[in-house]
Amino acid sequence: MPAPHGAPAWANELALAYESGAHGQFILYGNVHDRIAVGAQLVGLAGYLENHLLSSFQVVLSYDLGNGLTIERGGELVEKWGGSDLKSLPREPQPALQYISRYLRYLGNLRAIGREVKENVAVILRGVDHIVPADGAGFEHGSLTSVLREWSSEAPFADLPFTSILIADNLNDVEPLVAFSTHASRIRVPLPDSAEIERALTLLRTHEPKAFPADANLAQIGAALVGVTISALESLVKVRDHSGQALTNSDLTRIKKELVERDSAGLVEFIESTRTLDAYHGQEALKRWLRQDIKLWQAGDLKALPMGYLLCGPVGTGKTFLVECLAGEAGVPVVKLKNFRDRWVGSSEGNLEKIFRLIRALGRCMVFIDEADQTLGRRDSGSGDSGLSGRLYSMIAQEMSDSSNRGRVLWILASSRPDLIEVDLKRPGRVDVKVPLLPTSTHAESAALIGALAKRYGLQLNDADLTALESRMPLLLTPGAAEALVVKAYRRVRTESLEPRAALEACLVGYQNPVPSDVLEFQMRISIREATDLAFVPPAFHKYAEPNATP
Repeated sequence: MPAPHGAPAWANELALAYESGAHGQFILYGNVHDRIAVGAQLVGLAGYLENHLLSSFQVVLSYDLGNGLTIERGGELVEKWGGSDLKSLPREPQPALQYISRYLRYLGNLRAIGREVKENVAVILRGVDHIVPADGAGFEHGSLTSVLREWSSEAPFADLPFTSILIADNLNDVEPLVAFSTHASRIRVPLPDSAEIERALTLLRTHEPKAFPADANLAQIGAALVGVTISALESLVKVRDHSGQALTNSDLTRIKKELVERDSAGLVEFIESTRTLDAYHGQEALKRWLRQDIKLWQAGDLKALPMGYLLCGPVGTGKTFLVECLAGEAGVPVVKLKNFRDRWVGSSEGNLEKIFRLIRALGRCMVFIDEADQTLGRRDSGSGDSGLSGRLYSMIAQEMSDSSNRGRVLWILASSRPDLIEVDLKRPGRVDVKVPLLPTSTHAESAALIGALAKRYGLQLNDADLTALESRMPLLLTPGAAEALVVKAYRRVRTESLEPRAALEACLVGYQNPVPSDVLEFQMRISIREATDLAFVPPAFHKYAEPNATP
């Protein structure tokens, strides 16, 4: 099974494992429904396997629930054994797999009596996660599982020039006895890299020339669209060609966002930002630290680069806004995880696999997990969710601690209750820097925050106005609460024709913090005690770092 020239890395891995005799059964999972650029055409995975990777095999059989058993190549050789049975090949999974097993046993018997067996036989099972699903049960499920395990390790199957290739969307959706068998090789089919996208674009340009400007730099377009499937790209190019609308550099970012979010079925969201850390008010020590990390990242100096950040603090302290500023400063894509939990058995794990697949394909990126205390799951959540939280926790913990991701993926967790996040997830090597985002500690800080937000709303408040009102400014003011106050003042300016200073002064009368003080101070205390460095904490709040500190 020599891999053809220019084969994807996963195909070379499969060919090497087969030719070396290490494995005869392979489980391909991941981006298995995409297209592959081969020669002058784009082909699907099954077609690539049959006509290119398995081109030297005399007999190729395929099976899926929709089409039943099909002899793709070598029908005349199978006919020597099957005869008239070829006219009615089985459609149900159990008879189909038994049919294949009987044919292979026939070849094994020929070999046992000294006859030379020349047929190299390959079986492609599409949708194996539907044939032997992870939550399957009963006699037929057990029978199918037994047959597939026999193919990978038992005589005569392991003694023949035979390979079985099982294809699934997600590894966790396949019966564990098959998916994690020591006799099977698990090979992840990743999303295409920039070189593969460039090859696909080269083919597409010959058929849909109107979709490309005359001076199109395909290498540049390919690099910009990493994370997009070839299938999605093909559809886009065909639509653009039909409408005569060429791809331009200016709309590549928007296109990528739309295509990736569509392919991921709403599991992720791209955060686009033109802001930088200059837009984030205060926290100078924190901004200095973050800028140092970005400088290390851009220079490729990864020894001191953290694997991840934990942004913690009371609600309304601007955790999401800081992520947007950090994204704009670093100039890398930010992927925000949305709700990937599902009620169906195995679906949540499968959704998480899809997300990891996208993250690995993007190259340098940030992964933002908001409300991390709720999203990340727990090592042991009891029996209420049948162990789902524990499985999700294990998958995320493993991915976050993968040292090969350092310098490629930066994890950012945000939570107002960091005490509810498992300790293991917050350890160095997963989250190296824990940052408390806190409300204002002085009247002057509150005035400066109000002044910065007022500018965004076009409220003309000069230094004299803010100084005059400084003593009346509330303490423990979060950016969220400050913005609500500014919006209220803006409304009075627009509806009551008041001057900005008078409107703000009126709004300060009887002001109450939207978050109760006991809740606010509790969240401050637990966030400060998580801090990696007290330099991130204003001196007025150092008292909350003490173990027995009380509000």
